[in-house]
Amino acid sequence: MPMTIAGRSTRSPGRIPVEDPATADVFAEAPRCTSAQLDDAVVGAVDAFDAWSRSGADRRRAALLACGSVLAQAGDELAELLTAEQGKPLRQARAEVALAADWFGHTAELSLSRQRLVAEEATEVTLDRTPVGPVAAIAPSNYPVILAVTKIAPALLAGNTVVLKPSPVTPLASLRMGQLLAEVLPPGVFSTVSGDGDLGSALVAHPAIRMVSFTGSIRSGRAIARCAADSFKRVVLELGGNDPCILLPGTEVGRVAGDIFRRATVNSGQFCAAIKRVYAPSGQVAELTEALRAEAAAVTVGDGRDPGTDLGPLVSRAQLEHVHRLVDAAARAGGRVVTGGTALPRPGHFYPPTVVTDLPPGTDLEQDEQFGPVVPVIGYDDLDEAVARANGTRFALGGSVWGEPAVARDVAARLDCGTAWVNTHGDLRHDVPFGGLRDSGVGVEYGHWGLLEYTQIKITHTVRRP
Repeated sequence: MPMTIAGRSTRSPGRIPVEDPATADVFAEAPRCTSAQLDDAVVGAVDAFDAWSRSGADRRRAALLACGSVLAQAGDELAELLTAEQGKPLRQARAEVALAADWFGHTAELSLSRQRLVAEEATEVTLDRTPVGPVAAIAPSNYPVILAVTKIAPALLAGNTVVLKPSPVTPLASLRMGQLLAEVLPPGVFSTVSGDGDLGSALVAHPAIRMVSFTGSIRSGRAIARCAADSFKRVVLELGGNDPCILLPGTEVGRVAGDIFRRATVNSGQFCAAIKRVYAPSGQVAELTEALRAEAAAVTVGDGRDPGTDLGPLVSRAQLEHVHRLVDAAARAGGRVVTGGTALPRPGHFYPPTVVTDLPPGTDLEQDEQFGPVVPVIGYDDLDEAVARANGTRFALGGSVWGEPAVARDVAARLDCGTAWVNTHGDLRHDVPFGGLRDSGVGVEYGHWGLLEYTQIKITHTVRRP
């Protein structure tokens, strides 16, 4: 699958093996972008920027609608690539591509209007939102297509040009998307490059890049922030979460256990805004863990191409080993594995839905982000204790409270996070901003607020002379 650089399909002498996580077999290769090719992509973005930024909002909206149309028409092809490289069930891959196509349309409905700040007899001051310049968009492996489009669409609408680097684990659907979008965008406005972390570092450090939008690990986010600071590049960093869920005393377990389980294990737990830990009243822990165990027993884990599969594999061997290390360490510390707890004995990176309880305070399974289908259930005797433990990690992306709405809203207000949900979790919308606090990131994405991140303020101060 070639890269698309400045409107041209481009191959490279270097190759990146791409593995099918359902079999652990290498089934394809992606180009390994050279430094010269990266420079071509960024220079192409620079050369295209002036005309694109001056092309007018209506023209850019029309281009976004065309992008959405070509993605929708290639939905099955992209979904098959996505399942092959990422592992998620094919129906979920189709839904991701459809959402990405729709996202272009939703973004096209947004606008950036001039604001008149001062309107006096002799003086007028206006504020415009202007594009930043060439943008580096770096997407993760869990939702490669939609989390690329949530960066590409607002950046383009604002008048920026974009160079996309997908995860080296899941490059194929993104590279194909680059070919498709090249059919409807002017050369240089959007390019795709593929490579490992060294390529990402080079892209961020390129002097012509003026903004970096990244979704991924805290470690990589910190490195990007340090590098961007050298030239004062703008950054939007979504760095993952360890989202808590608090069950209020007296809440009927049977009414919420299924929702909690599904919102913890969506995409095999590989979702930044999934429930990562559950705090339940001590007297209800046994009932909740049994309900979650029953939910886990009803799930089919398998190849995403099998129509009967509910949960696919984890995306890589490294991710599988990370999840298992956290569960194994929790068990050795005294936690009780109710169900699951070990990789499935088959080829590929399969880990079963796992429920763990009786965790002592401070285990890595509570403090870190497992990013897998693991649900730790932690008992509490006092609601203040639950809130303190919910807020007691370096993460602050999302959190939820389940129970009577009026009480739950009061407790949700005490959660230190970017989004607090009541009786739901991980419900992301195109028209609602989403972002984290502390180690979960900087800035927001989605909707009008996300669009503003891809702009800078330009003030025009005019004095009228007689």
